[in-house]
Amino acid sequence: MTALLKTQLGDIPLLARGKVRDLYAVGDDLLMVATDRISAFDHILATGIPGKGKILTQISQFWFELFKDLVPNHLISAEVRQYPAALQPFADQLEGRSMLVRRAQMFPVECVARGYLAGSGWKEYQANSTVCGVPLPAGLLDGSKLPEAIFTPATKSQDGEHDENVSYEVVAGQIGEADASQLRRLTLALYEKAARHAATCGLILADTKFEFGRIDGKITLADEVLSPDSSRFWEAESWQPGGAQPSFDKQFVRDYLESIRWNKQAPAPALPAEVVERTLDKYLEAFRRLTGRTLAL
Repeated sequence: MTALLKTQLGDIPLLARGKVRDLYAVGDDLLMVATDRISAFDHILATGIPGKGKILTQISQFWFELFKDLVPNHLISAEVRQYPAALQPFADQLEGRSMLVRRAQMFPVECVARGYLAGSGWKEYQANSTVCGVPLPAGLLDGSKLPEAIFTPATKSQDGEHDENVSYEVVAGQIGEADASQLRRLTLALYEKAARHAATCGLILADTKFEFGRIDGKITLADEVLSPDSSRFWEAESWQPGGAQPSFDKQFVRDYLESIRWNKQAPAPALPAEVVERTLDKYLEAFRRLTGRTLAL
């Protein structure tokens, strides 16, 4: 199986290529295509993970369906045969890894929910016992469960590469108190529902991020949802606070890059077959555990 690193859709207008997704304009709507690209340390690697884009896309579809009673989403269809005629010649590139979605007026906020202390939250907590201005109890460890889930938003930095953790007050000042309050409420409600589902699968949802926009005046869930690229899923059975937890994501990739002492400057190195295979296995296991389905790539 060959990794799809770049889509080519003829005359369909390309709007952007992100770290993973290619975005096209289709009339008044958008086509999101998840490639098999993988990034680490803010660089897209030379080697992709075959089938990764299909896994991410179909996990998002699963969550959109699960959340439909809580918030509307931007998905029109993920069935290529239902796409406009102009897209049909490219079905081999689009099947299983694309979504036709409505355009939304996006909020410039990454809506992050944390139920456990990890990553940038752990770093900030070590410095001043807060995360995004939210005070936390003393004595927590890397990987500790928080007393309750917290909303820890981030905004896009000027270089477009890094998210910057900010307080709720900063977000309210940027988009208005009414919208900020709604985003916080929705983020925590979605996190709690997802965490309960993950628990039934033997998984811990440590944290995740959502993106919202406005369509027809309504706040709408958009982009991708609760994939291993945007969320930390841990094995519940082996969870032990006091250090980094093994997670269902690109941990094998990061570990390999650290082991070869890459200087984290372009060009990014290629990955050996074993690292690609182990990473793909983790993504597939996350899909199987969360959805109860197997995925034929």
